[in-house]
Amino acid sequence: MVNLFEPVKLGAVQLKNRIVMAPLTRTRACPGRIPNELMRQYYCQRADAGLIISEGTAISPQGVGYPNAPGVWCKAQVEGWKKITAAVHAKGGKMFLQLWHVGRVSDPEYLNGGMPVAPSAIVCEGHVNLLRPQREYVVPRALHTEEIPAIVADFAQAARNAQSAGFDGVEIDSANGYLLDQFLHDGSNKRCDKYGGSVENRARLLLEVVDSCIGIWCADRVGVHLSPRGGSHAMFDSNPEQIFNYVAEQLGRRKIAFIFSRESSTEGSHHLAAIKRLFAGPIIANEGYDLASAQRLLSFGDASAVAFGKAFIANPDLVARLRTGAALNQPDPGTFFGDGAKGYTDYPVMAACDHEVAAQ
Repeated sequence: MVNLFEPVKLGAVQLKNRIVMAPLTRTRACPGRIPNELMRQYYCQRADAGLIISEGTAISPQGVGYPNAPGVWCKAQVEGWKKITAAVHAKGGKMFLQLWHVGRVSDPEYLNGGMPVAPSAIVCEGHVNLLRPQREYVVPRALHTEEIPAIVADFAQAARNAQSAGFDGVEIDSANGYLLDQFLHDGSNKRCDKYGGSVENRARLLLEVVDSCIGIWCADRVGVHLSPRGGSHAMFDSNPEQIFNYVAEQLGRRKIAFIFSRESSTEGSHHLAAIKRLFAGPIIANEGYDLASAQRLLSFGDASAVAFGKAFIANPDLVARLRTGAALNQPDPGTFFGDGAKGYTDYPVMAACDHEVAAQ
């Protein structure tokens, strides 16, 4: 029976285990959104994961929506990431860069006074991430058709920069209510041009971005992040099965490295099963899994690997803890975002003697 600790190949990348570190926004980058030494330490601590997927990394100044989240559009950012990937590789780890444009999930304060962009001028419900005092999202500016090729070009340049920074591949974020996801869902996409209306049109931008990245990396080093259930940042679709089945089929034809799908362990896996069947390639499942539920998912063949988020925040040695059945540290939500080492690089690891006892 397949288990979490066996190796697996996702596209061209051989992983030492099936435990993936999910992308996690932690807002620790330097001014200028430059990755730094503290981030290097954080990722190195977690290099025992089969694969690390970086925190969401903005492809352009237009794509940001959080304070101090890193970017990958300029030389200083690439140089910062280069130190991180070199250190992760020195510890035997593999790392993909998540390419990110938040679209309407932003605010002029993060955009030097500019307006957030989106497929349509439909406001995101809720409050802007991490701005205090709290404020509601603004109505975004609908992208003009002629602007969209520049967005594709920004993704492509970010993919090139990821190569220069030494990553093993890229993951395109088309999930959790960010720009590419906004184009997929008919609740946020009311366009009447070739990027709106039909399933094929709403998926067009994502597939153009995927094809641009394939042209740089080859398909077997490109992954795509999806969240078929919607929910995050007010995402909804009148027929999610139709749009996500189409996307899965199209990504399967392109033979990309994997689909990363946010699929709760407590809500069944009907989306996951259909996506796996139509994609016919490796699936990484994520959201709320523990050792038992992750192992059960793998044993049923519904996924090739399982990603952990909050567990990796609080347990830099998560792989060893899962392998030995050791207790897990509990995460401190108050330090998920912010600055400094507290709640970032200071979670305790198991002592060597504890590791040995647990393994017996």
